[in-house]
Amino acid sequence: MGKSITTVHPEIQHTRSRIKTKSRMKIIYRDRFLYLLALPGLLFFLVFKYVPMWGLIIAFQNYSPYTGIMNSEWVGFDHFIRFFSNSDFYLLLRNTLAISFLNLLLFFPAPILISIMLNEVRQVVLKRFIQTVIYFPHFLSWVIIAGISFIMLGQSEGVVNSILSLLGFEKIPFLTSTNLFWPMLTLQNIWKDAGWGTVIFLAAVSGIDPTLYEAAKMDGADRLKQIWHVTLPGIRNVIFVLLILKIGDIMDVGFEQVFLMGSAAVSNVADVFDTYVYRNGVLNGEFSYTSSVGLFKSIVGLILVMGTNKLTKMFGQDGLY
Repeated sequence: MGKSITTVHPEIQHTRSRIKTKSRMKIIYRDRFLYLLALPGLLFFLVFKYVPMWGLIIAFQNYSPYTGIMNSEWVGFDHFIRFFSNSDFYLLLRNTLAISFLNLLLFFPAPILISIMLNEVRQVVLKRFIQTVIYFPHFLSWVIIAGISFIMLGQSEGVVNSILSLLGFEKIPFLTSTNLFWPMLTLQNIWKDAGWGTVIFLAAVSGIDPTLYEAAKMDGADRLKQIWHVTLPGIRNVIFVLLILKIGDIMDVGFEQVFLMGSAAVSNVADVFDTYVYRNGVLNGEFSYTSSVGLFKSIVGLILVMGTNKLTKMFGQDGLY
C-alpha cells in the first residue's frame, strides 16, 4: 500500500502564518517596555561588538587607509604566520597566561569569600558601610590606582619603603622587580574589583531559601557547615557561569593596568598581547598585523568558553548555554 500524503491548502498555510505573526506581535507589544529596557544594551553590543567584526577582514590583507578595506591587497594567512613565528610570541603568551591564571586563582574566589562573610554580618548598618567601602575602588580609574601605587610602593620615597627604612629593613623594589610584578597586578585587581564582584554573589545568596538554613541548624550544623552545605551549593550555578566567562577572557589581562604599571625594568614580564598590539598597531601603524593578533585572541577565547561550558555540563551544571 502506498503512503498517503496530506497536503495543506496554500490559503490555510497563509492563514496559519498570519495567526502566528499576530500572536508574536501581541507578545512583543505586551512586553514592549521590557524590550525598551533591553534596547540600550542591545544597541551597545550591536554598535561596539558586532559591527566592528567587519573590520576583521583586514587581518588577511595588507590594509592601507588610503586604499580602504575593499581595495587593499589580500595576503591570506601571512600575518598569522609572521606572528606565530615571531620570537616574542612565546614571551607574550607566557606573560598573558601567567597574569590570567593568577587572577583566576586569587582574584576570582575573592568576591565569593567576601559575599559569604558579608552574608554573615547581622547588623544592617555595619553591612552597608562595609559594602560601600569595598565598592568604592571600582569607580577609580587605573590612572588613579597607578598613581596611588607609585606613591605607596616607590623605592625612594614610597610610603611602604619609608616605613621599612625607619624600622631598619632594606627597601624593596616593588615597581621594578620582575618577581613582584605579577603578584602586584593581582593584588591591585583584588583591591579594585573584588568588592564590586560581590554584587552578583550577594544577590545569589539572598535567593537561597531560609528554611534550608533552619533545617541544617536543626540537624546540628554550625555556621561553617551551613556555608559548606547550603550557601555554596545554592550559588554553585552562578559560580560556574562566571567562571566560564572568566576563562573566556583569559587572553585579556587589561591594557590600561599593565601599560601604566609596566616599565623598561619589568618589560620581560609586563609585555602582553594588549601592549604588543598597542605598540605595533597604534604606534607603528601595522593595522593588519595587529588585527591578526586580536583575531587570534578572540578565537582562543571562543574555544575556551565552548570547551569550559561543555565540561561544566558534563559535571551536571547548567552551563552558560
